[in-house]
Amino acid sequence: MRGRSVVLLGEVHDNAAQHALRAQALRLFLAGGARPALLLEIFDRERQGEIDRALAAPHADVEAAVEAVIAAGTGGMAGSGWDWRFYRPYLALAVEHRLPLVAVNVSRADARRVASDGLASLGFDPLLPPDLQAGQAAAIVEGHCGAIGLSGARPLVAAQAARDQFMARALQGHADRGGALLLAGNGHVRRDLGVARWLPPSLRERSFAVGLLEPGTARVPAGAYDLVVETAAQARPDPCLAFGRAAPDRP
Repeated sequence: MRGRSVVLLGEVHDNAAQHALRAQALRLFLAGGARPALLLEIFDRERQGEIDRALAAPHADVEAAVEAVIAAGTGGMAGSGWDWRFYRPYLALAVEHRLPLVAVNVSRADARRVASDGLASLGFDPLLPPDLQAGQAAAIVEGHCGAIGLSGARPLVAAQAARDQFMARALQGHADRGGALLLAGNGHVRRDLGVARWLPPSLRERSFAVGLLEPGTARVPAGAYDLVVETAAQARPDPCLAFGRAAPDRP
């Protein structure tokens, strides 16, 4: 990561071991003098103003500041969606080192609009390369355990592309102002299908993407990440049960 103006750190959202590794990496990165903007998938972009005000307000200590940021970034609804135990260490480091915190997720409401009305409806680039469309659709079908087909995945591809494009815009905006580090799911940080596809070529060359994967993850092509770190799988119920189908061969 050292010497890179743009770093993309992936994750399986609920994997505790991966979050511990990423927090350690961020500590070392900051100890080496880096002061990047921290771009966070956990917060919707509409919450940026509230997050900025929470950071600017006086707080008794770092823990209080972190709780204020979470409340601001979630509209006081931090009990759903993300396991905040995993994300508090990143926020604490950002508060301690006065890093800019940037909300880069496209909300579910905007994602639904893009899925129904197209990317251009919210100012995103509607021209998706064929290989990106096909790769994202296949990944979405896999992620839904085959419960939807390729035709059903196509609207979701647009929503994923909207998120990747917005993350790329944010990275570009902060790359030359101290650098930028994105914390997001592994799908977003893929160089072949994710955020990097929407970066200008010169910035893409200066970026570094790390995929933190579990054993048994669907095979990704060479070059999907600059570095792959494999951790133990997090114990969890079979995710395919949510789609009404068991997958005994899935990790």
